[in-house]
Amino acid sequence: MANLLVLVRHGQSDWNKKNLFTGWRDPELTEQGKEEAREAGEALKKAGYHFDVAYTSALTRAQETNRILLEELGQSDIEIVKDQALNERDYGDLSGLNKDDAREKWGEEQVHIWRRSFDVPPPGGESLKMTAERVLPYYEANILPRVLKGEKVLVAAHGNSLRALAMQLDGLSEDEITKLNIATGAPIVYELDDNGKVLSKTMLIEREAH
Repeated sequence: MANLLVLVRHGQSDWNKKNLFTGWRDPELTEQGKEEAREAGEALKKAGYHFDVAYTSALTRAQETNRILLEELGQSDIEIVKDQALNERDYGDLSGLNKDDAREKWGEEQVHIWRRSFDVPPPGGESLKMTAERVLPYYEANILPRVLKGEKVLVAAHGNSLRALAMQLDGLSEDEITKLNIATGAPIVYELDDNGKVLSKTMLIEREAH
């Protein structure tokens, strides 16, 4: 049997709903976000998945998504590991700003570069490259070894921390990763070989990414 790794981006947060840059700030899930987490758990349960360990970030919205999802699965008693290495990228001076207001202040093109380029950080914040430089070593040292031991591993994290992981897993270029969006509350199921290479990738829920 192939090795199992499942990635889930947290459900909609209050700041997602308000169109604010969030980063390391810590808003709660909206009711829609909680429902997305429940739907993720239901989809995993229907597909028959059982987990040995769940990894999540130091931020409430990811932890709460993980909790709701595992509750739906009836697997709340598994080991849960929380680490800020899996946090969303830090948006620095943009954190808490409305995205439309930021575009008005700095211009559409500049904000797009900060949001979507691989290696241009916003003022006082992290680029995707910088995010990957903390996510990937943590994955390789802590998560992947457990996957390769045959444990079934769930990771509930954030759009950009998961984009950094997907970049490595899917072998995406710096240009390709700028076009990848990960939907909230939509499990991505990877089967890996014994070297950690992807054998298959399945989206359990088709949801529009923002």
